[in-house]
Amino acid sequence: MVPSDAPTPAGPPAKLAKGRNIIAVASGKGGVGKTWFSVTLCHALSREGQKVLLFDADLGLANVDIQLGLMPQRDLGGVLAGKLSLAQSRVRYEEGRFDIIAGRSGSGNLAQLPSNRLGTLGTDLIDLGRSYDSVIMDMGAGLDRTVRLLSGRAGRVLVVATAEPTSLTDAYAFIKVTLTNDPSADLRIVINAADTKGEGQRTYETLRKACANFLKAEPPLAGVIRRDRKVIEAIRTQTPIMIRHPGADAAHDVEAIANHLIENQ
Repeated sequence: MVPSDAPTPAGPPAKLAKGRNIIAVASGKGGVGKTWFSVTLCHALSREGQKVLLFDADLGLANVDIQLGLMPQRDLGGVLAGKLSLAQSRVRYEEGRFDIIAGRSGSGNLAQLPSNRLGTLGTDLIDLGRSYDSVIMDMGAGLDRTVRLLSGRAGRVLVVATAEPTSLTDAYAFIKVTLTNDPSADLRIVINAADTKGEGQRTYETLRKACANFLKAEPPLAGVIRRDRKVIEAIRTQTPIMIRHPGADAAHDVEAIANHLIENQ
């Protein structure tokens, strides 16, 4: 893997408060199963007795509600328009026993929010998050300002990658920029769609070695999720895999990651 030459910011921004129980799920690129993982992780955490909030932080291309077959009457658009508080925008997903703050799909202008408005949104999420055990932020793909500022409010960041070279390169770029902005950031790696556990471990080692060689950092492995045809079938039917195929390999793998996160809170 060739490290990305993603631009390095001129200097670290002023430190912002973090939510210790907020977990950002990022990828660096799209198409790696990030939103599916975010939804499934919320479901797994709730099944372990946690009170969980899923925040769709992909401002403009939100699709958490689409994956779950929901048509929420309230979403983040109402918050940003000043019509709702963040707490008022929540909807309950009864089948998964967790709460959701849906994004506003197709409204690309939301991604152009000024930095002070994004800062306020992050602070409001930290405040609301105090009433939950875990808050999962499904981040947009890429390295834009919105992703950097919102993921910077998380206590932990899970970087999802696959074995594809472009995925590894973009995951590396995300890690590089994040550590430049915040050298103390708690980054962990999730390898998705691995043919086997061993192949997933080898994919992680490729990314770990690049980070060690060029960034002098070694984000630990949070877990490997095996490739599973039942994932695609569950997404097509807009049903969480833990409901449609609770015994699937991928479901068990996400449960293991959820237990790891709970044990290491």
